[in-house]
Amino acid sequence: MQAITGPWSLDEIETYLTEAAVPIRVAYLGRSGWPAVQSLWYLYDDGALWCATQATARIVSHLARDPRCAFEIAPNEPPYRGVRGQGRAEIDAANGPAILRALIRRFLPSEDSSLARWLLGRAEQEVAIRIGDLSVASWDFTRRMSRP
Repeated sequence: MQAITGPWSLDEIETYLTEAAVPIRVAYLGRSGWPAVQSLWYLYDDGALWCATQATARIVSHLARDPRCAFEIAPNEPPYRGVRGQGRAEIDAANGPAILRALIRRFLPSEDSSLARWLLGRAEQEVAIRIGDLSVASWDFTRRMSRP
C-alpha cells in the first residue's frame, strides 16, 4: 500500500478487507467529468482489491479511460467503521470468469443458488477490475458508539 492513515495498522486493515463481507463502493469519473459511484462485490488479494462485472458495464469503459478511482468498504449499520481510499484500476478481461467465481464463493452461500447460476451463465462476458497502488484510511467509531 502506498499510504496508510487512521487508527488501524496494516495488518488490521488487511484483516478487515479480507473478512468484511460488504460491497465496495467504487467512485470514478464519468464521461461528463462528474463523479459516479458503483457498488460491486470485492475480494482483497496480495495488496489489491478485485471486482468483476460485465464487460459492457459503464464503469469498465470509464476506468479504462481514466484508471483513477476512490473506494469505500464499510457496513451501513453501527458501529461505523471501515476503510476508504484511492487507487488505480486495471481492466483484466482474461481473469473475469475466475474472479467472478471467487466472488460468488465469498458472497453467496452456494454456487448452486439461482443467483449464482445466473451469474455463472454470463461468466464469459465478465471482466476483472484490479484496484492497486492503494492509499487507504481506516476509521472506527466502535468505542465511541458503544458508550452509554
